[in-house]
Amino acid sequence: MSGSVKENLLMPTRTTLTIPPPATTQRTSPEDRTRRVSVAVYAQDLVLRIGVVHQLRQRPEVELVDEAEADRARTSLVIVDSVDDDVIALLQRLQRNAGTRTGLVVGTFETAALQRVIECGVAAVLRRAEADQDRLLHLVLAMAKGEGVLPGDLLGKLLTHVGGLQRSALDPRGLALSTLTAREADMLRLVAEGFDTSEIAQKTAYSERTVKNVLHEITTRLQLRNRAHAVGYALRNGLI
Repeated sequence: MSGSVKENLLMPTRTTLTIPPPATTQRTSPEDRTRRVSVAVYAQDLVLRIGVVHQLRQRPEVELVDEAEADRARTSLVIVDSVDDDVIALLQRLQRNAGTRTGLVVGTFETAALQRVIECGVAAVLRRAEADQDRLLHLVLAMAKGEGVLPGDLLGKLLTHVGGLQRSALDPRGLALSTLTAREADMLRLVAEGFDTSEIAQKTAYSERTVKNVLHEITTRLQLRNRAHAVGYALRNGLI
């Protein structure tokens, strides 16, 4: 990611500079502003930013805030192509503002990234291909009411993941040496399919160092010789 892209990612939208207000926009009273949901928009590039701002500023339920007031926004929207380490760093920074709830509008989203973004406090996820004006507004209003929003397929995967965590907590053998976590199993499946470290990192939205550490932990814990041995062990024992 280039330096200019990273800078754009870390900065909220400057609504008064990027898109002039429509000629028909009416001045709002203080009472109207308190009823509207304030939104700060963060994006990886200007095109993404302008598109979302243009969609939302047409809706009277929303008040777009500029950079100087971003910390007071009730909601934040992060618009990205995919989830990588830079995006996670931004989400973690936004998480420190307890008064703001964050939603993610993403182009491509790997299932393995779901847990990471939830751990970063993301309350809602919307795929960018589905991000029309009505869905963006629904996302913002839902977050403002304390609700969460996920695409149906991601919700199903999240419930499955939570169920697995619950079974592990209830079963004292759930964390036995012969058990793989969901992340470990996902990475071993990718190893079995022939992907190398950098490709696994890209597909799982983890850094290459994390991938290496996870695979090393598997081989060490299970007393295996290498990745190929780990894949063979997991297949024989029905772990992947």
